Amino acid sequence: MTHNPQQDGGERRGPESEVVEVSGHIIDSLILPKILDCITAAGGRFDIEQIAIGHARRDASYARIRVSADTRELLDEILGTIQDHGARAVEESDCRLEAADMDGAFPEGFYSSTNQRTAIRHQGAWIECQDQEMDCGVVLQADSASTWTARCVAMSEIRHGDLVVLGHMGVRVYPTERESEQRQSFEFMNSAVSTEKPKGVAIRQVARQLHDLRERGGRALIVGGPAIIHTGSGPHLCQLLERGYFQLLFAGNALATHDIEQSMFGTSLGVHLASGDLVDAGHEHHLRAINRVRRAGSIRGAVERGWITGGVMHSCVMNGIDFVLAGSIRDDGPLPDVITDALEAQRVMRQKVHGLDFCLMIATTLHSVAVGNLLPAWVKVVCVDINPSTVIKLSDRGSFQTVGLVTDVEPFLRALVQELERLESE
Repeated sequence: MTHNPQQDGGERRGPESEVVEVSGHIIDSLILPKILDCITAAGGRFDIEQIAIGHARRDASYARIRVSADTRELLDEILGTIQDHGARAVEESDCRLEAADMDGAFPEGFYSSTNQRTAIRHQGAWIECQDQEMDCGVVLQADSASTWTARCVAMSEIRHGDLVVLGHMGVRVYPTERESEQRQSFEFMNSAVSTEKPKGVAIRQVARQLHDLRERGGRALIVGGPAIIHTGSGPHLCQLLERGYFQLLFAGNALATHDIEQSMFGTSLGVHLASGDLVDAGHEHHLRAINRVRRAGSIRGAVERGWITGGVMHSCVMNGIDFVLAGSIRDDGPLPDVITDALEAQRVMRQKVHGLDFCLMIATTLHSVAVGNLLPAWVKVVCVDINPSTVIKLSDRGSFQTVGLVTDVEPFLRALVQELERLESE
């Protein structure tokens, strides 16, 4: 099979070419079409020299492709692109390494990582990358005379002398293939973002994911915005935390502040949540809540003193739920638990996401995108937001494993709790 974009009636192969191969579920996961499209979109050409297509659902397929381009520079660019979809050179070489010449910067030409499982070839052996994360470099380190490790490292964490992988030579990416069970259960959610998707079906499937995960002892993260508190959804989230469906919470100063304000004063942004009425001087409540917690030294300290008697942060403290609060330039206070150094917040969040199986993002664009950048591709992500652009931004920035639901937070969380109660009673 030959593709030739030139309309000259005959096969035309550029002066530069290389043979790559790709295997696995490359047909039903649409990996092969993606690779061929990347080649032609970049101005290259391909010849499929060999192809074997699996007949049964579980059978793997294989393709051997000669990639051609008019210049070596263009060919290297194409090979680097298709490598992220699992294409690997038939004649493989060790990776190229260069020591970082300064703190906080990669050498020029560094390999930029994806969120998919990656291996690095060094001294003839393939080393699986640890701490997989997109938009990082890969550093090799000798643990002993004969043992090497590879791990993804953020630019800000690079130190002088670190051995950094250059280019795409000796790098192998393993694309995440769609599982048949996931395709059946989440297929309708993987379509384009739309407000017209059946919400009940979506919520039942999210509930089933969380229920099964808790049963097998998995780890789940919830990323939340202050709209959870403003809409009166805090009690629903408290139930999810107290019943053990989440082991980790990521949020900002706002969610924690208004949650504590609600516990102390019954308001959120000065609005009484029970009646919906504005309270006199209610605009001061969140500042008074922050001040009181700062006097206690921490959220836990305020809970132990009896100053916080309910709400999301109270549930976290009382049930041993780990939480990370990352600050922003617009924060009041902030609360003493808030990490105000953005790079330090990244480091802490990066450490906490290890071993996660599932992530639910609710009503927060900036935190959702930030956490999406930290998660490897095999962590299932569900994003719920009234704004479709939040889910679109996640996909555009590479978190392709995200499935989205466009809806308001309160009815979603209320229905999710009800569905989990039904599953628990079965």
